[in-house]
Amino acid sequence: MAPLPKKKYPKSRQGKRRSHLHLDRPALNLCPQCHSPKLAYRACPTCGQYNGREVIKVKAKKKAA
Repeated sequence: MAPLPKKKYPKSRQGKRRSHLHLDRPALNLCPQCHSPKLAYRACPTCGQYNGREVIKVKAKKKAA
């Protein structure tokens, strides 16, 4: 059998141990061409530009009638 703890540890101690296990929000930058938020070091999903040049073709969205 495996050894078992003699006492129950409080949940606050568990929380202190796991304090660094959390999710961070992704860092968003503004696109220099269209000024919409985009992920850093990625092509802009709105205009398709990266580093001053077009790298992906973006289709125009259909307008709702």
